[in-house]
Amino acid sequence: MDRLDELVVFTAILEAGSLAAAARGLRRSYPAVTRSLAALEERVGLRLVQRTTRKLAPTEAGHRLASRARQLLADYGEATGKLRGHRNAPLQGLLRVTAPSLFGRVHIMPLVASFLDLHPGVRFELVLTNTNLDLIEERFDIAIRLGPLADSGLVARRVGQVREVLLASGKYLARRGRPLTPGDLMKHDIVFNSSRPAPLVWRFRASGRDRAVSLTPRLVVSDTESMIAAIRGGLGIGRALSYQAAEELSSGKLERLLREFEPPARPIHLVVPTAQYMPPGVRAFLDHAVRGLGRVGTLQD
Repeated sequence: MDRLDELVVFTAILEAGSLAAAARGLRRSYPAVTRSLAALEERVGLRLVQRTTRKLAPTEAGHRLASRARQLLADYGEATGKLRGHRNAPLQGLLRVTAPSLFGRVHIMPLVASFLDLHPGVRFELVLTNTNLDLIEERFDIAIRLGPLADSGLVARRVGQVREVLLASGKYLARRGRPLTPGDLMKHDIVFNSSRPAPLVWRFRASGRDRAVSLTPRLVVSDTESMIAAIRGGLGIGRALSYQAAEELSSGKLERLLREFEPPARPIHLVVPTAQYMPPGVRAFLDHAVRGLGRVGTLQD
């Protein structure tokens, strides 16, 4: 098993491009990863990795070994996975997941509850925050990300999308009229859900081109729920992600404006630190979340 683990570390080093990045991905110390590579090179009697000032690259021998090692590890994972399935052992252990605050309360918490009902041996920690926490440093198993992903070594699966939508109540529109173009917004009361000072810029998309409109809010609030409540009360026009106002839109309490000018949709991803040796509980919750989120129509629009 120690020799198999050397192959795990070796392939992780090549995929990460550095010893430090491999150590973070494997959640091990830097010296432990260094020792494992040295032991493997001593065992085969060849240099497997060429060390440069910027990153690591495999030697010709390293290339050959990496190809065989990946196949060997895949075969091992498949074999042990079939044994686990045959035993049908119950899932156990702690899962740590992070998600955006409102999205997590609306869409992820119900999935956590149903997953815990299915697997009594599992414990769960759900951290809801609008800050993108570092999965490796903070030791999270899964993260839900809204919007384009930064270039990284994380593994992601797309499960849906959301849009930035413009909202107003019928009460407000009856009093102030309906904007027909983004430029018309400059004549309307704007409700904004950020602490950023005015003026602000909203971006729109028309005929394949971006358009920016500078606005001065009449009301600024610090959270989405308060912003939507203010819009519902007729205080002005605001902007939110589609899932945040799905209930108000479906009930007719709010109307969606300037739909033809909306920016491109933002993807929703489930993200994990690595696909290698994914624990059974993590894989099971990923499958559970993919099925659950795929059934939410407002996330597939």
